[in-house]
Amino acid sequence: MSGKGMGGHQSRTMEKDEWLTPPEILEALGPFDLDPCAPIKRPWSMAEKHYTKEDNGLFLPWEGRVWCNPPYLRREWRWLEKCAFHGNAIALTFARTETAQFFKQVWGKADGLLFIKERLHFYDVDGNRSNWNAGAPSVLVAYGDNNVESLRTSGITGALVEVWGV
Repeated sequence: MSGKGMGGHQSRTMEKDEWLTPPEILEALGPFDLDPCAPIKRPWSMAEKHYTKEDNGLFLPWEGRVWCNPPYLRREWRWLEKCAFHGNAIALTFARTETAQFFKQVWGKADGLLFIKERLHFYDVDGNRSNWNAGAPSVLVAYGDNNVESLRTSGITGALVEVWGV
C-alpha cells in the first residue's frame, strides 16, 4: 500500500492507524461520554472517558453518548455494528455508500447521516494537522434521534440525510 493515503489514492504512506478527528468536528458535536477508539497518546480529549487499543473498547461495555472514529485498517464495520446496538452514538467513517457493509451497518440501522462537504484533514497523535486530506469523502453516522439533532444543529457543512429504513 506504499504511497497511498487513508482513502487509497493520496500520496501519504499509510504507516499507522491512529488518526485524530479534527477538533472542530468534536466541538460542533460534543460533548461525548465515551470514546471507545481513542489513541493512547492524544493532545485533546474526545470524550469524558476513553478506551484505547490496550483496553479493546469493542468488547467493553459502552455507556452514555459515544463518539466513534474507528480504526480504518481493521474491523471498522464491527465498531459501527456496536454503535447501532448501543443506539446512542455518532461515528465518523468513509462514505463508501455502495458497499455491502455500509448497507448492513449504516443504511439499515442509522437514524441520520451527515455527508461532510469537503474531505477532512485528520490530525496526528502529536496534535499536528496532516498535510494530506483523508483521500475519500467522510460521513458522520448518527444512531439515536438526539444524535441526528446534533448533526442538524452542528453547523458542519454538508448534506444531512435522515434514514427511515432500507
